[in-house]
Amino acid sequence: MNKIWIITKRELRSFFNSLMAYVMIVLFLGFSGFFTWIFGNDIFLVNQASLQSFFGIAFWSLFFFIPAVTMGLLADERKSGTIELLVTKPVSDWQIVIGKFLAAFLLICITLALTFPYYISVAGIGKIDHGAVWMGYLGLLFMSACYISIGLFASSITGNQIVAFLIALFIGIFFQLVFGLIGSGSLGLFGGLMNYLSIGTHFESMARGVIDSKDVIFFLSIIFLGLTGTELALSKRNLFN
Repeated sequence: MNKIWIITKRELRSFFNSLMAYVMIVLFLGFSGFFTWIFGNDIFLVNQASLQSFFGIAFWSLFFFIPAVTMGLLADERKSGTIELLVTKPVSDWQIVIGKFLAAFLLICITLALTFPYYISVAGIGKIDHGAVWMGYLGLLFMSACYISIGLFASSITGNQIVAFLIALFIGIFFQLVFGLIGSGSLGLFGGLMNYLSIGTHFESMARGVIDSKDVIFFLSIIFLGLTGTELALSKRNLFN
């Protein structure tokens, strides 16, 4: 566990040293804040104490921001050759993967924590469903963890950050949009399967304040598959070195 934490701190420090963390946080807060409070389906237009507008914006903002955060976690190290130095140290591939995953996840946690003033402000405006708010944040964390694992996998199979970004977006768009669209236009078992594979289906359920075991199982399954795929990609690369 200590080795994982060392890798996590190293990666988290690199985010802030390269300004990646600051850029991501400022862009996310500016974008989500603008559309939550000022433009479009904002809180004042809805005329009720709710953070559903924010969760709707964050759902899409994080979808685009997370691949940008993860694209260099392994791709950059493959390109520079530093991954070779890392794997020669007394750490396993799993420890490398989990350490990098936790670093990106902690960055998302910090970013979402900085939106708590939204919550406090809305709670001061009127009566708010606190359970729905906390479940909404939990849904964003689960969704973010899924896309971080997908982004890590994309970063593990290429040495080009832009390619890793595009691969992560390509895979993610199926879970974010395509499966839901197919499911909404299909009937029976196939339609139910497509809806189940849609991240939006599970996120919307949690954002309404409902937590179901099938939602948690879905998110954990995607996270596990993404991290396992990343570990396998690293292992395969090691076999040829």
